Amino acid sequence: MRFKLTIPKESKHSEPVNCVGWTTADEVYSIGDDHVINKSNLINNEVQKLSDLSSDLFPTDMHWFPKSIGGSKKVGVPDIFVIGSADGKFMILSKNGKIEKSVEAHTGACICIRWSYDGTMIVTGGEDGQVKLWSKSGMLRSSLSQANGPIYSVAWSADNDSVLFCSGKTLTIKPLSASSKQNTWKAHDGIILKCDWNPVNNLIISGGEDCRYKLWDSYGRQLYSSYMHEYPITCLNWAPDGELFAVGSYNTLRLADKLGWSYSLEKPNIGSVFSMSWSSDSTQIACGCGSGQLVVGNLIERRLEWRHFEITLADSKQIKVRNCENDAKEELDLKDRVIKMSAGFGYLIVITPTQCNIYSVKSFNTPAITELKEASVTLIVQSEKYFLLIDGAGLYVYSYDGRLVSTPKWPAMRTEILNINTVSLSDDTIAVRDSDHKNVYFFEINGKLIGDGKPMTHMNEIAELALDQAGNANERKLAFVDKNRDLFLSNVRVIGSNRKINKLGGNIQNFVWNDAYNMLAGIADARFTIWYYPNIVYVDKNLLQRSIYQRDSSEFGKNPSLVSFLGNHVTMRTSDGSNIHSVIPPYASVLLAYISSNKWEEALKLCRFVKDQSLWTILAGAAIYNKDLDTASHAYAALNEIDKVEYIEYIKESPNKDIRNAETALLCGNFQDAEAILLQSNLIFRAIMLNLYQYNWERALELAVKYQNYIEIVIGFRQRYLEEYEKKETIKMFLKYRKEVDVDMDLISAMIEKEFIKERERPSESNALAKKY
Repeated sequence: MRFKLTIPKESKHSEPVNCVGWTTADEVYSIGDDHVINKSNLINNEVQKLSDLSSDLFPTDMHWFPKSIGGSKKVGVPDIFVIGSADGKFMILSKNGKIEKSVEAHTGACICIRWSYDGTMIVTGGEDGQVKLWSKSGMLRSSLSQANGPIYSVAWSADNDSVLFCSGKTLTIKPLSASSKQNTWKAHDGIILKCDWNPVNNLIISGGEDCRYKLWDSYGRQLYSSYMHEYPITCLNWAPDGELFAVGSYNTLRLADKLGWSYSLEKPNIGSVFSMSWSSDSTQIACGCGSGQLVVGNLIERRLEWRHFEITLADSKQIKVRNCENDAKEELDLKDRVIKMSAGFGYLIVITPTQCNIYSVKSFNTPAITELKEASVTLIVQSEKYFLLIDGAGLYVYSYDGRLVSTPKWPAMRTEILNINTVSLSDDTIAVRDSDHKNVYFFEINGKLIGDGKPMTHMNEIAELALDQAGNANERKLAFVDKNRDLFLSNVRVIGSNRKINKLGGNIQNFVWNDAYNMLAGIADARFTIWYYPNIVYVDKNLLQRSIYQRDSSEFGKNPSLVSFLGNHVTMRTSDGSNIHSVIPPYASVLLAYISSNKWEEALKLCRFVKDQSLWTILAGAAIYNKDLDTASHAYAALNEIDKVEYIEYIKESPNKDIRNAETALLCGNFQDAEAILLQSNLIFRAIMLNLYQYNWERALELAVKYQNYIEIVIGFRQRYLEEYEKKETIKMFLKYRKEVDVDMDLISAMIEKEFIKERERPSESNALAKKY
């Protein structure tokens, strides 16, 4: 990937260009020290002089009013922008270059200025070392901070509650709330000239006179440091989608990935890059240069891989596809420039400013074409049957024939901060992280909220999430990593508040689901890890570690990140940007295919042939989950779990199917499910005994009172327990009913035996229903 630069032969500014900004995807404003505001049209290459500023006004920074307010493109959003000047003022200007308001802001120059993402506030940094907060009309709200040196750059956090600024060698995150502490750290060995904070990935970049650029997280931890360049870093800027950023220096323009490593380095003869701005679709960059030139760069040579297909954006309007199996080549020519591409599940999705083109890998000749409402698609997410597009206005689900399926919405929706780690799609479910980072909303594919509409809430902030792709909708699972880097698995569809969230592992760098089977790959504790059957945490947590495949990740280089997990093929990207491919043993995927098809005999034969403990563990967990007790007994026997084999044989002896299902749920540790099955089947006595065996005294008495039966059994068991451990009764309910019931243990034993005989003779509810229908 690299920039294709368009450098004008003649400079339209006679002095250095300090300010650039995009109004649309094809229109750029620029202001230089020659006091001229120019508007450049990139389609016809025309440059229009809008206005002349006063001769004593030297611009320092410019920022346009955000087009996206609260996650949607609202009607009536003003076309205005602000500029800072060397005399300490900042000005609000209209689109035609007319100054609407001028505000005295700082003593000395007003060096940097930024609108908040919601458009309600302006923050400025000055030569006097002050960071000030203003209303959108230019009224002073507060002086946020006073530094010892000039403030060269400012940036907002995604939720507009904190401001990042640089002064001297330090970076500071200053919360707007007076009760919150600011975070300051030494970031460079020289003066920091520029910093930026991306709202999508929440990462910070900085560059300065020490000739390095660095990457940080929002806690001030360094993630990447570049080598020393020839000249100071004068400018850098995040792409809106958070995938890339650009770095400018003297006669230098570098394109870098969000992990920090460099894609390309251009050395145009343009002087120092003083300002830069990305278009809203993250495909073009405008640079204001010391030579007075406005340089525009288009992203080309973007490359995708899916199975045996290699897809390359050769030019802004041309895509080349190569089939590596037979070396067949296709050239796809589009009438508009390409904004986004995505390949997966047998389809190539290509987004232009006006259209969505859907190509099948079986034939690239006749794509399905859908007209788009918005020109700034920031994300494409695919599943086997559907794909999802996100832009500044909303979230849209399409089928692969180009039909719009749904447009999910949720309270306080902000689509501009969503990325590949915070939204996920399967064939029946959509999962989206809310802007508070602790809630996840689940939608049906038709856009309706699942269940009661309430989100899943986690105790910590959720950093990444992903839905599994295989299986049916009722068994859909969400894997997510929180800010402590712990990996959890949660069921999506729940009854009431019975949501089960189980921890799979800790210190997770990143993870990805398999496209065909519900296997999970991740980098955990510097080890490449495959959870062959994550669902086993709902069956037998003790078997989890025995169902994991691990390798040392050092063989894949430093800090590898997972890109895809297709079949038995895993693709990883190393810290230097290269892709490494690895293959895992094929037996687990074959076994999971047998299990999904209910071919238990074939699954047993495979396990006996391979003789691998992880396969027996998968089979044991899957058999119990699917209530195949015969297969489960064989698998547990192979794992030397004798106690569980005996318990399974005990379960199999019960003639009542409902009791077998409840006992199986109990074997999996799902006590509430076991009780629910018994109550639903009207097996009240068994449900009460289940609670008594678990010492859930109050629940047992609650059920006995509710159904007005077996109270004396509960009181008798409780009394015998207290006598054995020489304790006194303290539970009020038991004190009340003990006075009303005569306890005779011989009589209670006879009652219990009688109830067990009735159970054996009673047909199960499921069998009775089967006979009825």
